[in-house]
Amino acid sequence: MSQDGLEDTTGITLFAKQTKKRRRKEKETGDAAQKPPPETENDSKSVEQNTAALGAETAANDEATERQEPASTSGQEAPVTFRSLGISEWLDRVCKSLGMVRPTQVQRGCIPAILGGRDVLGTAHTGSGKTAAFALPILQRLAREPYGIFALVLTPTRELAMQLADQFRALGSGMSLTDAVVIGGLDMQSQAKALAQRPHIIVATPGRLRDLLSAHADLAEGFNRVAFLVLDEADRLLEPTFESELRVIASHLPAQRQTLLFSATLTRSLATLQASALRDAFLFQADAYEGLETAVNLREDYLFIPAKVRELYLVHVLESLEEFSIRSAIVFCSTCRGCHLLSLLLAELGVASVALHSHLTQGRRLAALHRFKSGGVPILLATDVASRGLDIPTVDLVVNYELPSLPRDYVHRVGRTARAGRGGWALSLVTQYDVELVQHIESLIGHQLREFTLDEAQVLKGITRVYSAKRSVAVKALEDESRDDKHRQLIRRKSGPKKAKKVKGGTD
Repeated sequence: MSQDGLEDTTGITLFAKQTKKRRRKEKETGDAAQKPPPETENDSKSVEQNTAALGAETAANDEATERQEPASTSGQEAPVTFRSLGISEWLDRVCKSLGMVRPTQVQRGCIPAILGGRDVLGTAHTGSGKTAAFALPILQRLAREPYGIFALVLTPTRELAMQLADQFRALGSGMSLTDAVVIGGLDMQSQAKALAQRPHIIVATPGRLRDLLSAHADLAEGFNRVAFLVLDEADRLLEPTFESELRVIASHLPAQRQTLLFSATLTRSLATLQASALRDAFLFQADAYEGLETAVNLREDYLFIPAKVRELYLVHVLESLEEFSIRSAIVFCSTCRGCHLLSLLLAELGVASVALHSHLTQGRRLAALHRFKSGGVPILLATDVASRGLDIPTVDLVVNYELPSLPRDYVHRVGRTARAGRGGWALSLVTQYDVELVQHIESLIGHQLREFTLDEAQVLKGITRVYSAKRSVAVKALEDESRDDKHRQLIRRKSGPKKAKKVKGGTD
């Protein structure tokens, strides 16, 4: 069993599973006979009673929430609204103004439990509305008892932190909400001043927040009344990479708080945490959730090509976006260097694109993402820093220019399209060296990718132009690397060892 499985994990008996082949068959055929068992009469009455009890202006009491169950998994949609879940009238109006008329399944399952004061571990597919599932009850509680640093939201990437902050601002537009985004790549002193103002909501990457708390003891005092700790993309945050940062941050938080963990992946680390530290937490898992699977409305294809013409086929696809009725596309690369070289190649060929990877300054990363989101350019070249959480409705195509080494990263990448019930297309460029990777991916997601073909004669018409541009880019890349090496050497001579060490400490 893979690391992301649950069959060999003790402590999780709540989540019934069906085979992946059966799940996929139901998706494709829409067979109404393959439905989960209906609820008993007593269960239905319990759900109705709990839903009605939560319809007042404020959240229901803890006793009612203890009886609350997730939304029915019988396949029959009940007429549930945000108001019936306990969301106040002003927040309901904000939701409607943002086009959120009916709560999604994860919102129906988790909002009542959070309003009732429970810790929550929620898992649902990408694009299912997990952010609003924790943001709405946090904002409602904050409106009743506003003070200092009320909620701390941790996330693994800078871009996702910026997006989460934007979503809190949009949902909290009906109140005097203050927030701060604490991420690497920006001025630490400005961030320290922002934290000293004790904003209501702090969205942070663990490394930078750890650095600030360690460097400024007075800032830590503002966290002693935090009511909510949220780990978004919790499966990633609970990996050993972030262990030391989370340990420092947790030491400054009060024991009496609500802890909310949300993820699209129920990994072994989350299962272990649930079995040990979150035994009394409210557990939510979407219907037929199997951990790692792709969206129902996602078309998943592969293009089998020789490795030496990978760039040629990619350029042909990107220059044909209008023919495929694609509004915008994200192209994933495995390395920062590969992403940079590809951006140079497209620029040489006159294909408008922007790049997003960790070797760019934070200012350039934000500018690139803004240009892409606003429609200024139709193509975003990115490493896996963009594979989680980013929600851009116009993304119709995800291209795996290079397949990820971990099959689960494939699921997160293609989850950038076909979100919230929309359709989407994922195209993976597969070479003779990637066959085993594809087999691992197909084994994980439970179905095979479909073969996609292009007219080879049409593609080869551009070979001279692409190869000429590739040679020019290779020369330019060598010049850039030489200039960067000289620049780094000059900085090291000027800054000395102490300053160099300080720069190294400023992490995400």
